[in-house]
Amino acid sequence: MAKAKGEHYVDNKVFLQAIIEWKEKCKIAEEAEEQKPAVTNYIGECFLKIATHLSYRPNFINYTYKDDMISDGIENCLQYASNFNPEKSNNPFAYFTQIIYYAFIRRIQKEKKQTHVKNRIVAGSNYQSYDTMPGDSTSYSIDNSFAMDNLPAEDVYKPKTVEKKSKKGLENFMEDDIEDVAVLGVER
Repeated sequence: MAKAKGEHYVDNKVFLQAIIEWKEKCKIAEEAEEQKPAVTNYIGECFLKIATHLSYRPNFINYTYKDDMISDGIENCLQYASNFNPEKSNNPFAYFTQIIYYAFIRRIQKEKKQTHVKNRIVAGSNYQSYDTMPGDSTSYSIDNSFAMDNLPAEDVYKPKTVEKKSKKGLENFMEDDIEDVAVLGVER
């Protein structure tokens, strides 16, 4: 039995038509030297739906700043909506999904950087935070050396560079094989 096709949360054909109509309005406004019109409610709803559903993916689901990620994604969609070219692509869903995806990645990197900076500040300071009850004469101290030792020295928010391994071509393989044969004294 064939699997029933599910209903999509954004209809790509309707979304494409809405983008085309909005771009035509933008072109008319530009020719008349007027301000560019705002995106329609439907286009805005599509941006929100795409961003919200993308945030449910396993690689984005557990972040506490998910609302900020969604907001950044929508903001970037609004910023780059006029760059979508219907003549080159008839898939605005994919175009805006990529924009939102990279907005999410940038927000995660930004939050990791902020967390790292906060941890370095807290671990490096002699800030002592404790509450005492009236009449408590006990001396309390906080040892920050443990926190400093457990923080990575490098900035964890920077993307790591991957060294590419040099691949040997067939020529290099054959040269190595010929050298091995010569070393063993075997003739061909």
